[in-house]
Amino acid sequence: MSFVIPESLAPELYPLAWVIGQWRGVGELNYPGIDQQSVQVDLSWTEGDGPFLDYRCVVTPVSGESEDGDEPIPTWSTESGFWRISPEKPAELEDEYTALEVMTSDPAGRVSIYLGAVGKGRITIASDLIARTATAAPVTASRRMFGLVSGQLMWVWELAAFGHPMQSYLSVAMDRVSS
Repeated sequence: MSFVIPESLAPELYPLAWVIGQWRGVGELNYPGIDQQSVQVDLSWTEGDGPFLDYRCVVTPVSGESEDGDEPIPTWSTESGFWRISPEKPAELEDEYTALEVMTSDPAGRVSIYLGAVGKGRITIASDLIARTATAAPVTASRRMFGLVSGQLMWVWELAAFGHPMQSYLSVAMDRVSS
């Protein structure tokens, strides 16, 4: 899959240029205590006003209709945040990878900081810190893996929550819908 690096993109963001745009796909949400369901995932990364990308994710059930049949299907979850290249590269990180820092927040009461790396068409990030309000679900750790495979963005999101160990929460294959 070819893509164009925007002229205005900060050079330190070049390792992330391949994710810029909007992505959409239908995947599977499955976690203990949550009914397994098909969901539509909409992800977008856009250029920020500095050396970072603005990020937004919306997950919507694919149930066909709302409970009363008249209203739009409610969103399952949404989050927004910022992705940036770390100014420091950990000594243990292989040369073909670039250190990555991600900050996300969601209206369910969580703010998360992820650390990881991007390289070779893959992104792997793991939570370094998850802060939550007193009423937010008890998510204690999270890991996300993205990969570009045959032009599709594959995403696996793992959680440790509600007293359960780290395990798959969401998996989806997405197509680019705009650059």
